[in-house]
Amino acid sequence: MEQEAVKDFLRQIIAEDVQKGRCAYPVTRFPPEPNGYLHIGHAKSICLNFGVAEEFGGHCHMRFDDTNPAKEDQEYVDSILDDVRWLGFQWSGPVRYASHYFEDLYRFAEDLIQQGLAYVCDLDAETMRIYRGTLTEPGKDSPGRLRSIDENLDLFRRMRKGEFAEGAYTLRARIDMASPNINLRDPVLYRIRHMEHHQTGLAWCIYPSYDFTHPISDALEGITHSICTLEFEDHRPFYDWLIEHIDLEARPRQYEFARLNLSYTLTSKRKLKMLVEQKVVEGWDDPRMPTLAGIRRRGIPAAAIRRFCTMIGVTRSDSVVDATVLDFCVREYLEQHAPRAMAVLRPLRVVIRNWDSEKTQWIDAAVHAQRPELGSRRIAFDHEIWIDRDDFSQDPPKGWKRLVPGGEVRLRHAYVMRCDEVECDAAGQVQTLYCSVDLATLGANPQGRKVKGVIHWVSARYGVNAEVRMYDRLFQAEQPDEGQNVLDALNPDSLEIMQAKVEPELLNLKPEDSVQFEREGYFVADRFLWSQRPVFNRIIALKDRWSKSAS
Repeated sequence: MEQEAVKDFLRQIIAEDVQKGRCAYPVTRFPPEPNGYLHIGHAKSICLNFGVAEEFGGHCHMRFDDTNPAKEDQEYVDSILDDVRWLGFQWSGPVRYASHYFEDLYRFAEDLIQQGLAYVCDLDAETMRIYRGTLTEPGKDSPGRLRSIDENLDLFRRMRKGEFAEGAYTLRARIDMASPNINLRDPVLYRIRHMEHHQTGLAWCIYPSYDFTHPISDALEGITHSICTLEFEDHRPFYDWLIEHIDLEARPRQYEFARLNLSYTLTSKRKLKMLVEQKVVEGWDDPRMPTLAGIRRRGIPAAAIRRFCTMIGVTRSDSVVDATVLDFCVREYLEQHAPRAMAVLRPLRVVIRNWDSEKTQWIDAAVHAQRPELGSRRIAFDHEIWIDRDDFSQDPPKGWKRLVPGGEVRLRHAYVMRCDEVECDAAGQVQTLYCSVDLATLGANPQGRKVKGVIHWVSARYGVNAEVRMYDRLFQAEQPDEGQNVLDALNPDSLEIMQAKVEPELLNLKPEDSVQFEREGYFVADRFLWSQRPVFNRIIALKDRWSKSAS
């Protein structure tokens, strides 16, 4: 895995801990909740947790914090594992689940009760919220705080046996209802849920809270550096309180960094799920979605994502990263790696009058001009070709450099061509161009033969029909999450489907292979549909059209 020598504050902490013997090497973890697909924001956490472990010769665990059976699903587990592998990382040891520790967690909960540090509460959710107080007013003790240790143990054990309805009781930590940190005002440790869990089935009807599960799971696994985003900073005192009061040798520490906020991008699992459920998009892996599954299907390379995460760095300051930074990383990678080909997205028929209708000339063209080791490809030139409608104008604007009636252009890799006649239908729509080529102009222009415009083309005889999906940003608002309704920020032009003509050699691509359509942009063979028919997804245009400087 490529890494640049960037010393952010977390790497400095880890380096000092190793140097001073606080740990022999870091043990980190990537701990998603399996309640949705991962998005671009998670990529930063993946690259950080796996990256620092690799750089310092340590280990990174893959652990699912699966404590809420109401929102979790095996589909999400499978997709998350696939995403981590796709990004190029491999976890240490087996895949871990917080649910594997349910017996341990239950035992620690009983220990807290026996220490007088936890109690069973019978307040409903709304009353508990009121009792908790506000940022400026202290909370109020629950009546359950007065129960004896024996009463609490008895009720908690009966909760486990399934004797009570959902919402009847919770188990709460006894800390401080007057704490200025609301997270320390007797947080919930367990709640009753009579539902099946994707890992443990019906073995449990009480489930631990995330805040209770996470630090204990870290300690059980010997995590040295528990790295999370800044929204968990206020939860750290409870994390430390639990570590202090449980009987485990390991003492992990929590460290926070700023999450990734990307312009024109939505990174809320809940709202992304809403887009899927309301069929605004075709699914979690729709190429317009910021999910890693969608990004992958869009054709954005994993190496470009890793490069992007390295470029933006790791800080404790919240900010919004301009999406053009990611675009730069994508173009930088594809410019070096994507082969070249020609595709006509809006086909217009051209007949070459001075070319034998039975003759085909095969022209050699480079696969990638800057990478001669990739070799060449063969392009068929025939009596009839397709050019793009946007490359011809009967009434050209000022500065037009492409084809006009009586004008000339160079056909990419081939001849100089002149438009001699235009055939239109009854409505005035151009149907066919009748042209001629200068047979002395194959290859570089001879001296004294100057033609400004160069256009791409595809043989009508050998060209292949392909569906091209012109994906663009899903949102036209720079910060789509600012308004009341994210649907108001949708880009109505986020997808246009075209029936194109492409070079025949593109049929040799495999799913997820990328290519540059010359003058059009970068495209990828759709990972799911390619086995059925040629479908290309636009990854990105050749030039930025969204940045403020480009507008």
